[in-house]
Parts: sequence; C-alpha cells; structure tokens
Amino acid sequence: MTEYIQKCRAILDTIEAQQTQIEQAAQWFTNSILAGRMVHVFGSGHSRIMVEEMWPRYGSFAGFNPIVELSLTFHNLVVGANGQRQAMFLENVPGLADRILRNFDLSEQDSALVISSSGCNVVPIEMAELFQEKGINVVALITKEHSEASTSKRADGKKLSDFANLILDTGAPIGDAMITVLGLDTPVAPGSTVGGAVIVNSIKAEVARLLTEAGHPPKVLSAGVLVGAERAVELFEGAYDEHAHRLAKLYEKVGIPSYVSGL
Repeated sequence: MTEYIQKCRAILDTIEAQQTQIEQAAQWFTNSILAGRMVHVFGSGHSRIMVEEMWPRYGSFAGFNPIVELSLTFHNLVVGANGQRQAMFLENVPGLADRILRNFDLSEQDSALVISSSGCNVVPIEMAELFQEKGINVVALITKEHSEASTSKRADGKKLSDFANLILDTGAPIGDAMITVLGLDTPVAPGSTVGGAVIVNSIKAEVARLLTEAGHPPKVLSAGVLVGAERAVELFEGAYDEHAHRLAKLYEKVGIPSYVSGL
C-alpha cells in the first residue's frame, strides 16, 4: 500500500508541472461554454471513467458533452454477449468515430477532450482527427511514457498525440500498472485513473473559476447536506435543464446542408 501511495504522489508532481497546459485547456473550455456551446468529452474502454468524472456528478456543472458509447465501454459482463472482447475490437474499427460524430452539429466554438491512456486505439484517434478537421481545439489526455512506447493500431501509425492541440500526461508509467509483487512476473495496480481524475478535476475547478470571474457562475451539482435540500434540488434541475438546452443546439441543424443552415 505504501509503495502505491508514494507512486501516486509522484503522479501528482507530474501533474503539478503541467499547470500551464491545464490552464490553457481550461481557457479553451471556458470560451466554449461562454459561447453557449459545449466541450465534447470522449473516451473508450476504461477512459470512460474520466468522461463521467467530468460530468455529470457532484461538484460538476453543465457545459460538457459526455460521449460514451456503450459498445466501447460496457465492461461488467466481461465475456459473452456485450463482452470485453467485442469492445476492444470495436475501439479499433475505422469509421466508427465518424458515425458517432454524425449525430452532432459541431462548431469551431466547441472544444474537445479526448482520453486514451495509450493514445493508440483507432476510434479515439479518429475522433480527435475529425474534431480538428472542424476547427475544434483538441486536448488529448494520455499517459505519455506508455503512449510513446506503444504501437498505434492505426494503419498509418499516427497516434492521438498527432491530432492534439494540447497534450496532458496522467503521469503513469509504461504499462500503467505500478507495483511489482515478489514472485509475480506482471505488475499490478494501474495509475492512469488516479492521474486522469486529478487532471480533469483540476481543469473543472479552473473552468469554474474562469466562468465565475466572467460573471457566469456555473450551477454546480451539490449535495443537500452541503447546501440544503431545497438548494440542492434547484441546482440539480437547473444544471440538467442547462445541459438539455446546450445539447439541443448540437442537434438543431444535424443533416441540414450548409447552404440552408440558416433556415
């Protein structure tokens, strides 16, 4: 236990050294939210954890579009129908990212956070590529050492980092697992989830500060024990209504050719 905690402290040091990058990501995300648009957050596999950590949960607020595909992230059955083998296969199917984003009317005012520890699976790579083609700033959350040592599943060898305007590092080691057990030839206890959660919440806190300073304090999902039952319900309903209104803009002009998009 002590060794794992020590390694997590080293992860925190790596994250703290990225303050400038975290502040830049937060500024892009704030700009999107102030413009009435959204920050698209995508991750396949266990990267889904970071998507849901950003929104919706206590201590978070509207402005983020969590793109979670169950076919890529539904892990609890493990084997059989909807099993992990299928999910790991699908996250490397070319063209799936395009089918996912076909559902949204994207704008250059949007921004995106794409999460993949290895940065080498096809769907998140293509997701970032498509966002950039739309003029959207892409923040990639990867495990830098692991990604650099890994081989891309994409035919041209490109990785998520090749389609990122900004790269953030979880600070975990190659292979992710951080603890070596005597007599066991494979390490255990991954670190990327710890680092990823710290990074997304650091970004979230900075975005909240920037929004508040801009005169648009967010409606933060808060526990009744903290703000009182009535206020908690008010914040819950208000935040979810705001999310619905922002999401409606992403559907409003889907499929309408650009020459009639003003209709």
